[in-house]
Amino acid sequence: YAANLSKQLPRIPCVATYTDFQHFSRAGRQLAELHINYDQQAMYSATITIQPNAPSDPKQLYYVTKMKYAKTGKTKDLTSIIYNKYITISNIPERAYNYIVSGRPAIDWVVERQGVRTDKASGIINDANQWSTNPKYPLELLLRVITVSLETLRIVEGLPELEI
Repeated sequence: YAANLSKQLPRIPCVATYTDFQHFSRAGRQLAELHINYDQQAMYSATITIQPNAPSDPKQLYYVTKMKYAKTGKTKDLTSIIYNKYITISNIPERAYNYIVSGRPAIDWVVERQGVRTDKASGIINDANQWSTNPKYPLELLLRVITVSLETLRIVEGLPELEI
């Protein structure tokens, strides 16, 4: 199916009953609304811990160079993300990692892309902190993507069995 999609337009199968069609149609509209307006979704209410020595200036406090997962021994702790040296996000449901985009959890994409990276070939610096006038943007994006991931799973898992 993946090979077909790279060469042809996707086909939408006809479902067995009109009721099933209504379920899939409703779910499609909900998913479209959720994904198109991802940046307006509610932020997931994870626990955010700010170190006592954190600066009061929001630009310094929320500046992120590279997010990383916390560790329990040698294993990644998917329930906690070290945002920067001042902020840790915890109580992230592991279930949120079940929403996969291009072969990886959506949360992984945010953790990888929201930060500062230098392109080796050109030397161009890609700084996610400069993408918005809101210094909290990378943190808020992460929390919103957690919400989108969980809501997407809820909608998809609520679909009836596909009977063609």
